[in-house]
Amino acid sequence: MTEAAARRTPGTPCWVSLIVHGLTATQEFYGALFGWEFRPGPDQLGPYVRGLLDGKEVAGIGQLPPDRHLPIAWTTYLATDDADLTAEVIRSCGGTVAVGPLDAGEAGRLVIASDPGGAVFGAWQGSEHIGTMTAGIPGTPVWNELVTRETSMVAKFYQTVFGYETEAVVSADFDYQTLHLGGSPVAALHGVGQALPRDRGPHWMTYFEVADVDESAARVVELGGHILQPPREGASGRLAAVADPEGAAFTIVRTSEG
Repeated sequence: MTEAAARRTPGTPCWVSLIVHGLTATQEFYGALFGWEFRPGPDQLGPYVRGLLDGKEVAGIGQLPPDRHLPIAWTTYLATDDADLTAEVIRSCGGTVAVGPLDAGEAGRLVIASDPGGAVFGAWQGSEHIGTMTAGIPGTPVWNELVTRETSMVAKFYQTVFGYETEAVVSADFDYQTLHLGGSPVAALHGVGQALPRDRGPHWMTYFEVADVDESAARVVELGGHILQPPREGASGRLAAVADPEGAAFTIVRTSEG
């Protein structure tokens, strides 16, 4: 596959990664939950591995330095053709660039930033590594959603930085906007107001496909994680919000297509 053929449309969620204290224990958790196998990633990122399904890369896990105590959370990366330009636009639109732009070896160039509401996300300019290489099967990320206080202001930020078109749900009590590229939905913004967890603030949530939500939720607990929201029916299928043993939250879902 050529780089041109594989290039992701700018703004498309293309990768998710997690930085933890216990790299080995975290590999064991996700390996047992999703069936991932692992191989080393770029040395420039410190201790770092990529999770694979059937030999195809689906997500990254790195290790925090012992003296760093940052919130443990999955980070959604949005594709860009120019990480340096994206960083400039992020700053000009009221966002904050925390890391980069910097090269991750030959894999690509990255930026880690936060939007005006404080939600952390990444921008990835792929080179040898363009992002997640398989989708739609259990153990793969299938959706990314920003959970924030209200969507109107932050929607303008993401529209300007990544060129999204937005489609809002018309409802007095439901603040939800879908982000579209080329007419197709790629991610969403969900305003939850005062229901936003105080200990987390605005954040991007990764949804992973599973074969059976109830069984997977039970497995999360068996493996040392916990359930944040028990299995329920949603617009996209049956889902549950869970967290791994270090507290990184994610959603497991059985989509109607999955």
